Amino acid sequence: MSNKKVSRRQFLNYTLTGVGGFMAASILMPMIRFAIDPALQAKAEGDFILTSQKIDELTDVPVRVDFSYEQVDAWYKSEVSEMAWVYKEGDKIIALSPVCKHLGCTVNWEGGEHKNEYFCACHGGRYEKNGKNIAGTPPTGPLDQYEVSEKDGYLMLGKKIPNTLA
Repeated sequence: MSNKKVSRRQFLNYTLTGVGGFMAASILMPMIRFAIDPALQAKAEGDFILTSQKIDELTDVPVRVDFSYEQVDAWYKSEVSEMAWVYKEGDKIIALSPVCKHLGCTVNWEGGEHKNEYFCACHGGRYEKNGKNIAGTPPTGPLDQYEVSEKDGYLMLGKKIPNTLA
């Protein structure tokens, strides 16, 4: 045993330092885990979703293709329904997102008197067939594209990417 006696002040200092360190660790650990958690999650990028659209039925006129997939948010699973405008340009398949770059409304092909272009009825946004925004209209950029693939003659859509056509 040591002959050193701990003063009342030292005892309180050690006790408060220990309790304060424990409290700081218990507050910081969930924050650190929350910040690091996305890096620890398995990535599903590159996954393609099979649609009911036959590739040989596609033409140079965009058609609406609806698809859905399961999304997991923590413990909650939900079915997400989306759509794309898909057409063929030569041998290449083009799939564009219908989400307007102005305020996120849905664009339609040949809406109203707008022929051979996408039209957003919310604020009059217009896009060319390849998704490029028409100057003088509200959209700030071109429509996004989907990665495309084929499986057994059916169209598969992947993740959204910036438009490479416009």
